[in-house]
Amino acid sequence: MITAIGNPVYDYIKTKKIETEGRVLSGCSTNAALALAKLGEKARLVGAIGNDFKQNFRQKLNEYGIEPVIYSSKQSGGFSLIYYDDFGNRTLDLLGRAADIENIDPAVYEESKAVLIGPILGEISLDEIAAIRNIYDGFYFCDPQGLLRNADRNGRIHHEKVDGIEEALGLFTVVKPNELEGKVLTGLDCRKEPYKAAEIIRSWGPEIVIVTLAELGSVVYDGADFIDIPPYKVDLVDATGAGDTYMAGFTFEFLKTGDLRKSACFASAVSSIMIEQVGPDFKLTETDVRRRQTVLLSQSDYRIPVTYSIA
Repeated sequence: MITAIGNPVYDYIKTKKIETEGRVLSGCSTNAALALAKLGEKARLVGAIGNDFKQNFRQKLNEYGIEPVIYSSKQSGGFSLIYYDDFGNRTLDLLGRAADIENIDPAVYEESKAVLIGPILGEISLDEIAAIRNIYDGFYFCDPQGLLRNADRNGRIHHEKVDGIEEALGLFTVVKPNELEGKVLTGLDCRKEPYKAAEIIRSWGPEIVIVTLAELGSVVYDGADFIDIPPYKVDLVDATGAGDTYMAGFTFEFLKTGDLRKSACFASAVSSIMIEQVGPDFKLTETDVRRRQTVLLSQSDYRIPVTYSIA
């Protein structure tokens, strides 16, 4: 069992190619749990949901065999995501904010093969992250997006580095920021200095740092080596969930092989399949992922096209 912790959301999404009819189920931990379940892994999802979408949420998780641990909320969370280019850049506006996830019963996660922390909007506190780590000594993965977000009075989402984040991220086995989150955390432009950004974040204590760079691929750093991971070229439909499913794919493969490059190529392949589709019913099979992973692994000489050199 892999336990993913973070609120589900119901989002309105508009890209240059699609527009959802109303709001669809999404969320960092939700998309990760969906991907894991579709790969054949037992998954548990911990999050707060309001009565407005609770029935649909239970039905969807039941459809994919995901075990829900539901916290009550006055409303469900959600965003309006308007993508304005072909690189995943978007405006992000709040449609609803669900309750925080607090005082999680250790029985929910203490026997898990992995615990994934994927908050959406500050619903998991840094104290809760530390409390989990005090009990759980297994594979602990953080996608920090929701730890760095806040909303202004008009509901527009902005990003900020919060006090204590370095110590909190140091508790994890893997920390995976994207280029925006990497810049918020380190002050560096990760399209120019992803290696330096990874070095800084790893100096805070996590074993592995992954910086994802959209169409440029991703960089994995374990304190000894940098591994450049190519992207799998696709016709982008909706970038929502790319990082979420990358987290799921990396965890799935790393628990099987312990190999960083294989795991990151598997993750990149999973993410590539996600962004060709939209919504929680995306099609994903391990066979299709393995086919794309093989293509990526064959590109052993791939290097991220940035101006900064690690030499």
